[in-house]
Amino acid sequence: MSQWNIPLFDSDYDQSEIDAVVRVLQSRWLTMGELTRQFEIQFCHYLHVKHGFAVSNCTTALHLANVGLGIGPGDEVIVPSLTFVASVNSVLYAGATPIFADIVSEDDLTISPDDIERKITPRTKAILVVHYAGYPCHMDEIMAIAQKHRLAVIEDAAHAPGAKLNGTFCGSFGDYGCFSFFSNKNLATGEGGMIVTNRDDLAEKIRLARSHGMTSLTLDRYKGHSYTYDVVALGYNYRPTEITSALGMVQLGKLDANNKMRQQLCHYYREQLADIPGIKIPFANHPGISSYHIFPILLNPKLDRTRFMDFLKQHGIQTSIHYPPVHRFTYHQKFYQAHHPLPITDEIAQREVTLPLYPNLSFDQIDYIVDVIKKFVLE
Repeated sequence: MSQWNIPLFDSDYDQSEIDAVVRVLQSRWLTMGELTRQFEIQFCHYLHVKHGFAVSNCTTALHLANVGLGIGPGDEVIVPSLTFVASVNSVLYAGATPIFADIVSEDDLTISPDDIERKITPRTKAILVVHYAGYPCHMDEIMAIAQKHRLAVIEDAAHAPGAKLNGTFCGSFGDYGCFSFFSNKNLATGEGGMIVTNRDDLAEKIRLARSHGMTSLTLDRYKGHSYTYDVVALGYNYRPTEITSALGMVQLGKLDANNKMRQQLCHYYREQLADIPGIKIPFANHPGISSYHIFPILLNPKLDRTRFMDFLKQHGIQTSIHYPPVHRFTYHQKFYQAHHPLPITDEIAQREVTLPLYPNLSFDQIDYIVDVIKKFVLE
């Protein structure tokens, strides 16, 4: 049982997920197989993309995206610092150098197209964007910059399944789109992820790299379609399980309804928090359709964030921070270029607090959260 009266997140699981897992166990085929392929087809159909590959998690998807684009030592990849560390680590796994870009403003916590352009050098090979909190980055501007400078684009859409900009799904703008199915995500399978692309050549690279560079899979040999295999590329074991894919298909069927519920909850939060001094809510009138993955707020600098979070904790409300900026981590400081400061990221990162948000959160629970916030601010 959770220690929290209101946790930060909660998954929408019911008998459908239980039945899906039981069917996999009864089939006695647990490793990547036909269910995974069905899930890939359904996910591609949902996003209107040509190719999708289920993987063990979004971090491996991001690594494969770098590998598929041939990114390596000597290359630079522009990436936001206000993100989970995996976005940046995927560049390091490939042997390349992350170049940190700032966010747009305190109203828009996505990567700044203007700062992207400022950070481009002859060594730049790609731009890695993050659709923070499920809100689309400014993809029209970013894609124009990429085309102008002949750069690849990787979308970290871990927060953004179902999010759209100008009718196009997040994850389908760039060369690769990477999704997370971690326990707290809008589509949750515990672990798991998906990498998608519309390019046939890039799809073939992922197909090989995901499973050791082998020309045939275990299921092919089990069914007698192949008796041996060759290894034609350096690959990895980034495969999902059939349990993950079975859960993914059920969750995909719930995604639009749950995103709609998240939207309603976010709008209600905004209404109830609007008149509280010292609380600012980013992404007002943000372009496109969000997936409403998390609900970030910004505290007035005069409010002590640790005391604020402790006060909510004392009242059974779980909160979090999204995110400690990556360029400030001990390991990653060596990649930060002090002559290219990130003033907005550094300022916002000291003020951000994430409030609970999930489809089963009730309006009454939001009222309680808002009342507790009022007590803290007005005490």
